[in-house]
Amino acid sequence: MLKLSLDALLTVDTIARRGSFAAAAKELFRVPSTISYTVAKLEEDLGVQLFERFGPRVALTEAGEELLKEGRYLLKAAGDLERRVRRVASGWETEFTIAIDSMLDPCALMPDVQAFYEVADQTRLRLLKEALSGTWEALLDRRADLLVGAAGSGPSGGGYSAMPLATVSFAFVVAPGHPLAGIDRALSKADLAACRAVSVSDSARQLQARTVGLLFGQDTLAVPDMQTKYDYQRAGLGFGFLPEPWVREDVAEGRLVIKTVDEPKPDETLHLAWRTGEEGAALAWWKARMRDGATVTAMLQRGPR
Repeated sequence: MLKLSLDALLTVDTIARRGSFAAAAKELFRVPSTISYTVAKLEEDLGVQLFERFGPRVALTEAGEELLKEGRYLLKAAGDLERRVRRVASGWETEFTIAIDSMLDPCALMPDVQAFYEVADQTRLRLLKEALSGTWEALLDRRADLLVGAAGSGPSGGGYSAMPLATVSFAFVVAPGHPLAGIDRALSKADLAACRAVSVSDSARQLQARTVGLLFGQDTLAVPDMQTKYDYQRAGLGFGFLPEPWVREDVAEGRLVIKTVDEPKPDETLHLAWRTGEEGAALAWWKARMRDGATVTAMLQRGPR
């Protein structure tokens, strides 16, 4: 008989992530003594020590790390199997995750989320924000089931389907007090090299990270999302391209200045994307809801808050 169980693996995984038996017990809605017994029994059955104890804190031993390295694949496979079985029974996914590019405002999805819950109140909905290649990676890594507004072309290798939803234009902007604001001509590479750029960090963990509009050796302030990039540029801490709908009002009211550059950023296409061959009522519902691109356009127009 197998000495490993999925419940024991889940317990070990939770302890490793949370750093203590007490924190794991809280996440799993169990009493700490149950967590301690599960670990002690597993260590006894396997004949190895899985955790080093440092007072209330614990850390995986080498054996524990090896157990979890493969054990997490088993937990994911079991979760996938459970979801497939439930999907066959009901037609609706038990959980559905939408990844959104960081230049889009998830709050513009509120009417769609409300409409979804009216027909699928048993499906747990999750919204993720990703940037650049990280949006596509979330789909391929199965951290997301649908991409809304994924920017640029998807990665090579296939495994997904995509359709264009909207196109976004970009404006090169600086704050009125920035040194580049006073230059009365198109900005050259030499002009830009003398100042600091503000760029959004690619949230990809495995895919090749994208860098957009940066010169080699450019002094760069890397920020986590488009909202932060907008805030820092408006504060005069750097330059860069921002979605034109985001800056339209700021330019009109003098809070930002549009500058012409020798190498403008081309328009970018935003996509709806999903994994090829997957079915489910929630996926079908969201694909139909997003297909005309109106929601993505609204998510872009809302811009910064």
